[in-house]
Amino acid sequence: MAVQLVSDRNSMRDQVSPAEWAARVELAAGHRVLAHYGVNDLTYNHFGLRVPDEPDCMLIKRTDWMFSEVTASSLLKVDFDGNVRTDTDVKTIKGGALIIHAGLLKARPDLNATLHTHTVNGMGVAAHKFGLLPINQHALRFYGEIKYHEFEGLEFDHDMTPKLIRDLEGGAFMILRNHGVLVCGGSVEEAVVNHHFLEMACQGQIAALSAGEGNYTIPSPEACAYAHSQYMAGGNFAKGGKDWAACLRLADRLDPSYKD
Repeated sequence: MAVQLVSDRNSMRDQVSPAEWAARVELAAGHRVLAHYGVNDLTYNHFGLRVPDEPDCMLIKRTDWMFSEVTASSLLKVDFDGNVRTDTDVKTIKGGALIIHAGLLKARPDLNATLHTHTVNGMGVAAHKFGLLPINQHALRFYGEIKYHEFEGLEFDHDMTPKLIRDLEGGAFMILRNHGVLVCGGSVEEAVVNHHFLEMACQGQIAALSAGEGNYTIPSPEACAYAHSQYMAGGNFAKGGKDWAACLRLADRLDPSYKD
């Protein structure tokens, strides 16, 4: 059960706009759904979301909380210099939350959501010399769209932000070599659903590679390009589509306290 962070007379909902509160609820739901599917690394990893009516700020979880604990009220509102703007006991953020999430959202006004994770399969593909292979249907959703960022140490130093921006090259999906994955988008639902497909792609690749080199097949470039075009022609699939409504129903069934 999540810990109540503020008293009723000064609730987080009372401190923020209706648009921000709705964003908080969606972001909290995203954390809970990801955790349900095993996307967690204790208190590490972050999921940042631009505040709808304050575009120079983002919502992000506390650094010492797990994804499965996040609630709408517990999220921090932070400016892109790392200063917490809401009335909480936390005053600043640092590390990946600042270097990756604040850095990207500040530099890329076309993005509203940034999700960075260390799943076992994501790390496995990040360590593979060929990166993400077009080896299954889920991977073909990302065909031609994945960018790569070489490992130069933990993402804690300010000079790493420009390198992330450079390597993302205006895109939305990046594999951080020997590290993990980064999924960006215009909304919570876009980030969650695309991350799920990327994670499934990585799981499928790791499973296929266990058969040994030469014992798996890869479709032709023409088939890969056509399959990717089919994904892109699929209405709002790439933005979350029908899956996000199902994710919200799942979050409600798991524990509706994410809305608190």
